[in-house]
Amino acid sequence: MNPTIELLRSHRSIRKFKPDALTSEQIEAIISSAQMASSSSNVQAYSIIGVTDPGLKQELARLAGNQAYIEQCGLFLVFVADLHRLKEASALHGQPFHHNTESFLVATVDATLAAQNAAIAAESLGLGICYIGGIRNNPQNVCELLQLPELTYPVYGMCVGVPDQEPSHRPRLPRQAVYHSNRYHADKAAQGTKEYDETMYEYYRERTGGKTLTTWSQGIADKYAKPGRAHIRPFLDSRGFKLE
Repeated sequence: MNPTIELLRSHRSIRKFKPDALTSEQIEAIISSAQMASSSSNVQAYSIIGVTDPGLKQELARLAGNQAYIEQCGLFLVFVADLHRLKEASALHGQPFHHNTESFLVATVDATLAAQNAAIAAESLGLGICYIGGIRNNPQNVCELLQLPELTYPVYGMCVGVPDQEPSHRPRLPRQAVYHSNRYHADKAAQGTKEYDETMYEYYRERTGGKTLTTWSQGIADKYAKPGRAHIRPFLDSRGFKLE
């Protein structure tokens, strides 16, 4: 196995960090790696906000659901889907800027690809990371706090810092549940889910000393029993995105 694959397979989300600040060299390596991610037609429709100010991190932690590790980490990155810069580039040439659901998806995917490059770069430096989807709990407040312009939205945050814990690896779905040869095999996916339920039941039982006895599919059923973050669509409308 080569070192890159080894690194990818060793990923764990870190939720406890030492108070060490990142060096300028580390930040440069992470951001330059993020910028080399693939991008649809080279539009690079994303921006990254690096937050180190303790007051800003404290407020972002509160907005994201009081997640203390945002305050603890040496660097908090906010990945932003950014059509604003594309609109400004079009204006330089007197061209109209037409955008729709496709361009929204492009910006979201571009931000995601850059984020994953940043995550891998950080982990290759011996740092730990944790994605923070809770940044979308109060997205308008986040926009105001970070002074994000129209046609942008925060996709998620990422804690980056020196790990202060050694969490175990969480099992993933079996390969047959996610990888299909030539066509989608629903029967194999269903069997994979059944096997994964058994794996995760044991994982939760051992991790909690028998206090949590549940399965992966039960967790999914509970999570999607009601709409999540129903405020997102009107928020995106208010940011100028045309989802049509």
